Amino acid sequence: MLIDKVHAIRQSGEQPDILVIGDLMIDHYVWGDATRLSPEAPVPVVNVKSETTTLGGAANVAQNLITLGAKVTLAGVVGDDISGGQLTAILEKEGINTCAIVKDGNRPTTVKTRILAGSHQLVRVDREVTEPVSENMEYELLEKLTSCIARADMVLFSDYNKGLFSPSLSQKLIKAATEQQKKVIVDPKGLNYAKYKGAHIIKPNRKELTEAAKIEKIRTTEDLQEAAKVIFNQTDTDYLVVTLSEEGMAIMSELTYKMLPVKATEVFDVTGAGDTVLATLAYFMSLGMSLEEAGELANHAAAIVIRRVGSATTNLDEIMDDMVRNQ
Repeated sequence: MLIDKVHAIRQSGEQPDILVIGDLMIDHYVWGDATRLSPEAPVPVVNVKSETTTLGGAANVAQNLITLGAKVTLAGVVGDDISGGQLTAILEKEGINTCAIVKDGNRPTTVKTRILAGSHQLVRVDREVTEPVSENMEYELLEKLTSCIARADMVLFSDYNKGLFSPSLSQKLIKAATEQQKKVIVDPKGLNYAKYKGAHIIKPNRKELTEAAKIEKIRTTEDLQEAAKVIFNQTDTDYLVVTLSEEGMAIMSELTYKMLPVKATEVFDVTGAGDTVLATLAYFMSLGMSLEEAGELANHAAAIVIRRVGSATTNLDEIMDDMVRNQ
């Protein structure tokens, strides 16, 4: 049984070495109460009670992997600013290797501030630059990643469309991984999936796939297969893993199709759920599980984190507990 395999992994203590490359950011939460409207404008007045800071973007993928039990190296670009230092400090405290993070004095570290009244998000404020990183930054990052790719069991791209994954850098990284016989899993953004050509798995959600395939909507299995065909033709990827919200997850190759039903019974906050799916797939596949087995476990992991506020993580014990509850 699958739960027995998870238990065996937990008992063994084996730690896959996973390289995460991606857009790094901080998720900043401002918590408070709102009991009246402002006299200045028809908006709530939030009386701030507390503030919290968590890892976002590719950094959240890395934290998910650490919580599952992997060894993680994280690569990307941050600003040469206070937020960049704060982000690096949090990563190092979590035990994440930051040797492949480069500082760019010409762009800020991405910070997303969410203001909540009770459990309701009122507004999000983004501080970021999404222009492509410079050629010098690409070169510096590529130099650092040569040895990281060589020692990794698997390479992940966590693309949040913040300027890191240019077509040239993406293809250089995939080529370097392929030469080292390392599989690449991509969480994509944007419309240009050709830049992921040669990746082993591409993991869009329904909306991302719809936009990238340039079709009107994905309502049926036929629509999904039509959209997938477009991406297979563009990328030559081996598999598409498409997350479909309440419908679960589809694992697709050019010849096969498998639906994995959703495991969630309640949804509180979907922030970071895609990061959890990416991390869980990579973790279990790095330990020898099939994509279908890893997908089943990723569904359980996602069901756990969407019951919580913010970019949450989960661990093997919670996944096994969720499996027992869903038997």
